[in-house]
Formats: sequence, C-alpha cells, structure tokens
Amino acid sequence: MNFFRGVMGGQPAGPQPSGAETIQKLCDRVASSTLLDDRRDAVRALKSLSKKYRLEVGTQAMDHLIRILQTDRSDSEILGYALDTLYNIICNDEEEEQEETQQKQVDDLGAQFTDRFIQDQENITLLLTILEEFDFHVRLPGVKLLTALLKNQCAQLQGIILVSPMGVSRLMDLLADSREVIRNDGLLLLLQLTKGNAAIQKIVAFENAFERLLDIITEEGSSDGGIVVEDCLLLLLNLLKNNSSNQNFFKEGSYIQRMKPWFEVGDDNSGWSAQKVTNLHYMLQLVRVMVSPVNSPGATASCQKAMFQCGLLQQLCTILMATGVPADILTETINTVSEVIRGSQVNQDYFASVNAPSNPPRPAIVVLLMSMVNERQPFVLRCAVLYCFQCFLYKNQKGQGEIVATLLPSTIDANSISAGQLLCGGLFSADSLSNWCAAVALGHALQDNLTQKEQLLRVQLATSLGKPPVSLLQQCTNILSQGSKVQTRVGLLMLLCTWISNCPIAVTHFLHNQENVPFLTAQISENLGEDERLVQGLCALLLGICIYYNDNSLENYTKEKLKQLIEKRIGKENFVEKLGFITKHELYSRAAQKPQPTFSTPEHMLFDHEFTKLFKELEGVITKAVHKSSEEEKKEEEVKKTLEQHDSIVTQYKDLIREQDTHIKALKEQVAGLTSQSEEMQTTITQQLSQIQQHKDQYSILKLKLGKSGDQGSALDGAQVNGLQQEELTQLREELDELRGQQSLLQTQLSDKDALINSMKSETATAASAQVAGASDTSELLREVESLRVQVQRQAAEISELQTERKELLRRAETGASAPATVDGAVDASKVAELENLLASQNEEMQKLKDELTSLSSNRTALDTELASANSTVAILQAEKTKLQNEVQETKKEQDELLMLLADQDQKILSLKQKLKDLGETIEDEDDLDTRDQFEEEDEEEEDDE
Repeated sequence: MNFFRGVMGGQPAGPQPSGAETIQKLCDRVASSTLLDDRRDAVRALKSLSKKYRLEVGTQAMDHLIRILQTDRSDSEILGYALDTLYNIICNDEEEEQEETQQKQVDDLGAQFTDRFIQDQENITLLLTILEEFDFHVRLPGVKLLTALLKNQCAQLQGIILVSPMGVSRLMDLLADSREVIRNDGLLLLLQLTKGNAAIQKIVAFENAFERLLDIITEEGSSDGGIVVEDCLLLLLNLLKNNSSNQNFFKEGSYIQRMKPWFEVGDDNSGWSAQKVTNLHYMLQLVRVMVSPVNSPGATASCQKAMFQCGLLQQLCTILMATGVPADILTETINTVSEVIRGSQVNQDYFASVNAPSNPPRPAIVVLLMSMVNERQPFVLRCAVLYCFQCFLYKNQKGQGEIVATLLPSTIDANSISAGQLLCGGLFSADSLSNWCAAVALGHALQDNLTQKEQLLRVQLATSLGKPPVSLLQQCTNILSQGSKVQTRVGLLMLLCTWISNCPIAVTHFLHNQENVPFLTAQISENLGEDERLVQGLCALLLGICIYYNDNSLENYTKEKLKQLIEKRIGKENFVEKLGFITKHELYSRAAQKPQPTFSTPEHMLFDHEFTKLFKELEGVITKAVHKSSEEEKKEEEVKKTLEQHDSIVTQYKDLIREQDTHIKALKEQVAGLTSQSEEMQTTITQQLSQIQQHKDQYSILKLKLGKSGDQGSALDGAQVNGLQQEELTQLREELDELRGQQSLLQTQLSDKDALINSMKSETATAASAQVAGASDTSELLREVESLRVQVQRQAAEISELQTERKELLRRAETGASAPATVDGAVDASKVAELENLLASQNEEMQKLKDELTSLSSNRTALDTELASANSTVAILQAEKTKLQNEVQETKKEQDELLMLLADQDQKILSLKQKLKDLGETIEDEDDLDTRDQFEEEDEEEEDDE
C-alpha cells in the first residue's frame, strides 16, 4: 500500500520514480494482482496519471485496460475507471489551449491510439455490450469513449458498428434513458455516428428516431430550448440532408405538421437570446432540406403541398412580415420561403396575396423589392430577396405577367408603388448592385415567356422633361454605351440576352436602332483587361443571338450581312474565342452550381444561375450559325423542305392507315355484335323448341288419358241398355262423330305448326352461315390491310433512300458538267438515268398501291352491304320468331279449350249411357260396332261375288 500512497500523492519515502516507471509498475500490478481491490486501485491510479502522461499510459496500459473490460465485467467501479482512462488517452478535447503545432501532434496521438484500439473489431463489440449496462458510472464513460473514437476515425467505426449485430439499435436506446446527461451525450454520439453514412442514417430513422427527437425538442421548449434542442436539430439535419429515403419517411410520417409550432412567434420579438437565434436558424434549415431544389421534383412538390396544407408556409410568412426579428433570422426565413414556393403554383399564388402590416397595406413582394434596391440594406438580405423573387417567378407565367403588367402604361397607378416601378428604379440607379439585381429580377420575369417579352417592348420611359419617352430596350442600350461599371453592364447584357432570345420581334427592335450593332462590334474587337473581356463575351453572345433568331426583316441587318460584318470587323475565330471566355470564368462556374445566389462580396455578383443554363443552350448553336456559309444555309433549307415534304407524305399515309384501322375496328365491332345477336337468337329458338316439345308431350299425355277414360266408360255401358229410345242413341252418336272431327282438325293444325317451326330452324341456320361468311370476309380484309400497311412503310423507306441517292448523283453530275468531260462524268450521267428509270418504276408501283387501296375501299363497301343484308335477315327472322311465338300461344289456348270441351262431352256421354242402362237398353262398344260393320260388308261382298 505504500506504493499507492506514493502514487496518489502521499509523502515519498525515498527518491521519486519517474512517470514512466510508475506507470510500468501500475501496469504490472493490474496484470499480476489476483485481488480485485488491488487491480481497482491500480486502474484508479492510471486514470489520475492518464492526462499528464497520456503517451506513456496509452502505450503501456491500453492492452491491460482492454483486458479489464473483458474480465472484470462484474465490478462496475473498475469498469468506470478503465473507460475513463481510455477516454483520456484517446480524446483530444482537453488540449484546446495548446499551440497549433502541439495540437496537431495531439490529434495525431489520439488518431494513433484510436487505430490501435479498433485494430481488433471485438473491442468495439465489447464496448457496445458494455453500453447495455444501466450503471451510470459505466454507461456515461462508455458513451464518451465511443464518441471520441468516432471523432478520430469516423468511417472505420461506422463500418464496424454497421456490421455489428444490433449495434445501431443499442445506441438508439440511449435516447430513451431517463438520465438527461446520458441522453444528451447519446445525442452527441449519434450526431457523430450519422455523419456521411446513408445506411446508418436509414437505420437510425427507422428506429423511430424522428419521433424521439421531436418529442425531446417539444419537452425542451422548442425554439426557446437550450443546447439540447440544437443537438436534436443537428441530428435531424444529418438524417435528412441528401437522403431521399429518410425525407420520404419524414413526410409520410406526418412529421412536417409537427414543425409548425416551432415558428409561432409573438408580437414582442425583442431580446432574442443567442441560443434561440441558433435554434430557429437550424429549424429553418430543416425546412429547406425538405424542399431543396437538389431534391427530386416529385418529392419537393409533395413536401411543398404538405407545408401549405398544414399552415407552415403561412407561419413563415408571418415571421417574414413581423417586426423585431433579428436580421440573420429574417434572411434565412426569406430563403426558406423562397424554396417552399419555388415551382409550386398554389404556394406562389398564396405568397402573391400576402400583405405587409402597413398603412395602407402593401404586397409582400413590393416590400421585399424595396429592400433589394436599397443600398443601405445588408448584402445577404438583398441576395435573399433576389432569390425569393426568382423563386416566385420560377415556372410561374401568371406571376410573370403580373410583374410585367405593372410596367405597361395602361396599368400604372401613380398613387402606389408597384414592383415594376421598383425594378426600373433599381435598373437605372447609381448603385451598381441595385442595377445588377434589378436586371436579373426583370430577366426572370421574361424567362421562357414569349408573350411577356413582346409585352415588355411596349414599355416607355420618360427620361427628362421636354424630351419624348424612349423604350425600355433603348434605355438599356443607352446605359451600356455610356460605359458604366462592369457589374451594371454585365447585368444589362444578361437582361438583353434573355429578352431577345427566341423572340424575333425583340431582335428586330434591337437591330432597328442603328447604333447597337456598331457598338457591339466595337466592344468585341477591342483588346481590354479580364473584366472587360467578360463584357466582350456577353456582347458576342448578344450579337450571336441577333444572328440566330434573325427573321431577315431588316434589309441592312440580315443574317448574312451580320456574319459578313463579324468576319470583316472581328474575325470568326476571335468572335468564338471571346464567346468561350465566359465559361472559363470562375464566377460563371460558381453560379452554375445552384439556383441560390451566394456570393462572399458584392463585387462577385456577376452571373445568374438561369442565365448560365441559357448560355449553355445558345453557345453551340451560335458558333455553328456564325461559321455557316450562305450556300450551307441554302442547302440546309432545301434539306429541311425535302424532309418536310417527305414527312407530309408519310403523315398522309399514316392518316390513311389510321382511318382504315378505325373502319376495321368498327367492322369488327359490328361483326361481334351480329355474332352475339345470332347466338342469342339461336338460344331463344332452342328454348322455344323445347317449350313446343313440352306442349306436345303434355298433349299426348292428355290424349292417352282421354282414351283410357273412354274405354272404361264403354265397358260399363255395355251391361245396361234397357228401355232407351232409338232416337236418343242416334243423337248421341252424331255428337260423338262431331267431337271426333274437331279433334282431327286440331291435330292437322298442330302438324302445320310443326312444319312452320322446322322451316324457321332452316332459315336461322342459313342466317348463321351468312354471318360466318361475313366474319371470314372481315378477317381476310384485315389481313389485306395489314399487308398493305407493311408495303406502304417499305415503299416510303425505299423512296427516301432513292431520293437521297438521286440528290447525291445530281450533285456529282453538276460537278462533272462544270469540269471537262471525263469517263466518271459519263458514269454519273448513266447512274442518273438509271435512277430516273427506277423512280419512274417506283411511281408506277405507288400508283398500283393506290389502286389496291381503292379496291380495298370497294371491298369494305361490299362488306358493309353484306352486313346490312345480314342485319335485315336477322330482323326478318326476329319478326317470324315473334309471330311463331304468338301462334304457339294461340295453339296452346285452343288445346286447353279442346281439352275442356272433350271433358264436358265425356261427362255427357257417361250420363247418357247411364240413362240408357237405366232404361234397359243394351250398349255396345265402338270397337264391337266397327267389327260388326266389317263382317256385314264382307258378307255383302261374298253375295255379290256369287
């Protein structure tokens, strides 16, 4: 124990050992002691020496400390000492006051110890397991140690944790710890863990991180909270920035709606704390991450819609128009509103309706533009207002029209300040930054909008009293010729290029001023400094636009004359070189990266993002237009005309084939309808036949029943025939004969009906066969049309190839005609003749093709006629079927009446026979009477023979 007293600061008994010797003895004690108390005291001593003797402790004790973590897991105190010691030798934060060279050495030392610790990945797995310990003195130093390791070697640690089972989930449990110190350090750990690793960001997000972080922000007081809120916001930014999957998960989880309460500010906005400003700044950045222009358009649009529906945009506009808001928060709010409304028509319309709380109320756009053209406003604020105005007009033709309308004479209100008046005032003010901002803003009002470009030509400006007004276009060129600052001239040139591009009318107005073209050529041809070379490049672009979009309406400034002027005054190569200088400029490359204008100083504001896209589109076509000769242009025009003619022919054939397809489709539908009708009629006839057969069977059964009842009655009547008079018997026999005649008549009518039904069946079968024949004709017509379509396409391709070959041969023939006659010329002439013959044959084939089309049309007409006749046949069959059904019903009724009549007659016959029996008369059956009559006839015949 005397040894530990010396180490811990007791009175030395002899000469003091050096630090390295002491540490060596402590390491031996840790490695060799069997008692836990001795090892604990040695580790405690190493902890106290680890800050002063960081190199020695790290070099000698790291392996022993790792072994302690592995073997002494049951003792939380020694674990805490070991983790604290490892943290002291790995962490670099304690040496902040050292000089830069020393600090660099310290950083290298921490990185070296970190590399040594993570050489064995099991050490990280062991550390993650230790973090599951709930003991405060173990969990807190474990979190700090892992955070320090991530700071020194982030990428390697991320890879190890990512493949460790449940590694990220264990770290996410730190946010649920009830002890705020551990929870807050867990936030710092996750902040380091999620930097630049999309896979870990996704895992953390799907471990319910958004819900937990938003709950912590709410618990801590939102924007009024402390440093914990800042850490939560930074972690949210790590999870969402450049991670489309997490952004979509954040939106689908309805977490955007939970952001709205963050921006609720009161009327009294004075005295904001620095922490509140920081928190609100990160909250605004979080909104911007969700609607950033670098995101996919679909995801951005859905987030913009959600922000408008939940009222977040309205809340941001309230902050925008509030008083007492710090300047940096106001600037960031303007940038945030800009990206929330960019490209969203609904949000842009809402922003146009927002008014500032002034008397009288003014539109928010007007108030913001007043700040943009005011040179006393901060530079970053003016850039933010310009960005907001650009986003308001982005893909918003309605807003562009409203801005340009404020400049037109018919809509100017002298009693109020409009956006157009502010832009014109900024365009012609003495401040070059105001000139540039106003020119770029006005250019965005004309972006991809031909109508507004033409409308802006109507704008007239009053320069001074007593002088006639001049057009806005003329005034811009006048300021250019006066030789103002570079920033002003660059802004005006960008405005003019945007204005007259893709607008021949504006090009004509620009060229109509006789001074513009000489000014541009003079500017381009001079040899000036680097800034002036930038102006020269823009002048070359403007002159190139005048060539490319020239409609040759001005005789003095046609395309050809302007190109001749460039060749004489400037030189084509020099012109292209001056034009290409723009893309080599550093500020051009910086502006082309993102839409938001971010510049360190006002002097660097030279290029606009949308203008860089326009320049990329025009540079190549202008270079080609300048180098082309008049003959090449004529040839291109001829080729265009030929292609147009060819396209028109192909279009005609396409229309013809499309019409035929439509007719064929209609015929198919008709055939299908007729087929279905025929099937329905066949089904109906079958049902009717079955019903008739049922009626026949019923009739046969009734007939049999009637015959049996008559036989029984005759047998009974044969026994009693006493006392009946002969007259009554004769009368009864007559009535029976009459009934038999009626029955035979009804049987004849039934046979007639059966014959009619059979004829109906044959007619239906004939109609079905006709329909089948029509269907086969239709299929044959379809095959003919398809083959015809293939032939037309093949003939069009062959014609195109032959026309190309003919032009080439004609060109060769003309060349051969101007030179002395040679054998090659004769060969070319023969090829031309062959080509003419081939073309004649192709024309004949085309005529044949047209004849085939005519015959096809006639076939189609014949098919229509056959279909009409089939329809009429079907209608006749339908009428006959209805008639037959009616006759069957009448027959059925007659049969029922006959049966009732027969039943009555049977009753009468029975009653009469009964009377005859009562009278004692003998009654014979009908069959006996017939036999007796037959015998009598045979006797008479024998007598005659004798």
